[in-house]
Amino acid sequence: MKKAILSGSIVLSCLFMSAQQIKLTLQQCVETGIANNLEVLQSDLQVKSDEINWKQAKLNMLPDLNGNASHGINTGRSIDPFTNTYLNQNNSYASYGLGSGVIIFNGFTLQSLVKQNKLTYEASKMTLQQRKDNLTLSIILGYFQVLNNEDLLEQARNRTGLSKTQVDRLEVLNKEGAIVPSLLFDLKGQYTGDQISIVTAQNALETAKINLCQLMNVPYSKDFSVERLDAIGFADKYTDTPDKIFETALLQFAQVKAVDYSTQSFQQAVKVARGRLFPTLSLNAGIRTNYSNTASSSTFINTTDVISDDYVIVNGNPSPVIRKESNFSSQKISFSDQFKNNRNSGVSLDLQIPIFNSFFQRNRIKIARLDLKNSELIAKTTKTQLQLAIEQAYSNMISAYEGYKILLEQVNAYAESFRAAEVRFNAGVGTSVDYLTAKNNLDRANINLINAKYDYLLRTKILDYYKGVKLW
Repeated sequence: MKKAILSGSIVLSCLFMSAQQIKLTLQQCVETGIANNLEVLQSDLQVKSDEINWKQAKLNMLPDLNGNASHGINTGRSIDPFTNTYLNQNNSYASYGLGSGVIIFNGFTLQSLVKQNKLTYEASKMTLQQRKDNLTLSIILGYFQVLNNEDLLEQARNRTGLSKTQVDRLEVLNKEGAIVPSLLFDLKGQYTGDQISIVTAQNALETAKINLCQLMNVPYSKDFSVERLDAIGFADKYTDTPDKIFETALLQFAQVKAVDYSTQSFQQAVKVARGRLFPTLSLNAGIRTNYSNTASSSTFINTTDVISDDYVIVNGNPSPVIRKESNFSSQKISFSDQFKNNRNSGVSLDLQIPIFNSFFQRNRIKIARLDLKNSELIAKTTKTQLQLAIEQAYSNMISAYEGYKILLEQVNAYAESFRAAEVRFNAGVGTSVDYLTAKNNLDRANINLINAKYDYLLRTKILDYYKGVKLW
């Protein structure tokens, strides 16, 4: 899905850059904005980072395995690592080792860390979703603003066309001397005012498109337009109550779920800090070997008689003492033989008991509890503000609905009033003041109705947003 959104974003961006005619649906606008928004992309990176931290916390429960190797050269008087005796010559040496260890118990700190990082990861996902939802709502507002201004532009063109028709008719009558010239000038003034309204509406429409492009983070093109929405039952009143919407929001709203996950994460952080007060029991094992280029072995050859420096007196004469002497040959021990013969291994069960560490761990527990308290306050405030926001949004929706219904009746009334004024004016029995007053009243009512229609639709979308309903 992410690749599809990203590919679609690239295609849309290319189309904007090439200034081709393109018309986007509401869904395309939302998906493009989500794919390009900096805050959303950064939140997505944070989610991936928190996921890695969670997986690493689980991997930390596995035994570790580490190897080491050391090579060196000694000059002068040094200790032979092979015989552990002093020698006075250059020698090279090496040592190799492989060790592994696993924590058996440390106050369940590792398990609590896994839970804490998992909850942090879930909170990040909800924060990402919240930013997507916020951006979606902003894009929908921008999309509706474009549609609203398109309707206002169409309304301006229609009333300008009507004024133009009247001006053309009165110019013919004026040439024939059938009307007072002031009637023509009154309608020409109205016509120029309507032309200015077209320019104003056109500028408002382009501004709305630019704002929508900013929300989508794509280049602006004058050829850019949006698809019209399907017919919407504006007369249908919103059925859900604020209490029901709030109950649903507590279960579905991403921001609420984010603060709940965050609070649970801080609860685990307290357990992590408390667990560090317990002793740590670990099992360790290792294997080692070493090598020295001075290491040698002696092989027995034979035994010979050797005259020593000692003597004995025999018959008054000194006679030398002959002793037996074993003869050996010395050979260097190869690297492979030393690597095999010098090998040793060991297993240990280690217990580390924290006795006194300047109250460091106890203060960490206090800080963790303060962080938890702060998170609980944030969660409580978030839910309170959400309930107030829903009540306000619902009140605004009711006001928009009632206003729309009243304006619809007003448009119908002014339409009938204008029809009657137009008939009288065309028949020459009505004044231009009566005609223009009726026309301006109808124009204002139509403009207000257009604004009210999209205002009510937006208010319903805001309530759907709080319920976690898909907004398109």
